[in-house]
Amino acid sequence: MEQGFNVREAIGWMRENWHASFLFAVAYVILIFGGQYLMKEKRGYKLRMPLALWSLGLALFSAIGTHRTWKHMVSILTTVGFKQSVCNQIFYVDPICRLWVYLFTLSKVLELGDTVFIVLRKQKLIFLHWYHHVLTLIYSWYCYKEMLSGGSWFITINLTIHTAMYSYYTVRAVGFQLPRWIAMAITLSQILQMAIGIILCILLIFWKEDEVCLFTWPGVSFSFLMYLSYLVLFCNFFSKSYLMTTQKLKGE
Repeated sequence: MEQGFNVREAIGWMRENWHASFLFAVAYVILIFGGQYLMKEKRGYKLRMPLALWSLGLALFSAIGTHRTWKHMVSILTTVGFKQSVCNQIFYVDPICRLWVYLFTLSKVLELGDTVFIVLRKQKLIFLHWYHHVLTLIYSWYCYKEMLSGGSWFITINLTIHTAMYSYYTVRAVGFQLPRWIAMAITLSQILQMAIGIILCILLIFWKEDEVCLFTWPGVSFSFLMYLSYLVLFCNFFSKSYLMTTQKLKGE
């Protein structure tokens, strides 16, 4: 499948159709808030097994994608160095990972299904959750169609964290209780991802005169503002979920 994948067609399709990501985003917002309204007077569904299978599928997908993308990244880092790993566009067309990069981009539509489980189970839907899903979908499609520099790190780190995150969701869905520090570690890794994203954007600005880097102000601005908003929101989430609750427990 990897060898037979036509990356030229994939990139061409994305360049013609990436605006569909906005349609998916709008449909998603209407569906989840409409679903919340319809569920207002109903009892939430348990959906333990469907959620476990859903999370397991995304965990396995992320694990395979992590293996393939890191294989390419390690090769680049050990041969031509860090700067090239950030700037190069080979990542999008490399035989090792090109299929998984494309599938990663498409998977951002599939991941919108996470919120459907939250709505049907009548769990709390926070702004960070749906905002993150919407913006990541649009950004991923934009990043792929432009073959933006820095996308290699964005995709590789995201797949790595999602492997741990969806594995955690799978175990929780089947009923196992896990130590609090695991959830904290996953959120901290997401905060670290956002900080790395901001740093990479700053590096791209410094390297904009270098012909090796594909630099566009719209692309870097989009990336920087997205990562900055994520960093603020995830730090706020970590503070409210773990630091404030710990202080309350100590106070009690």
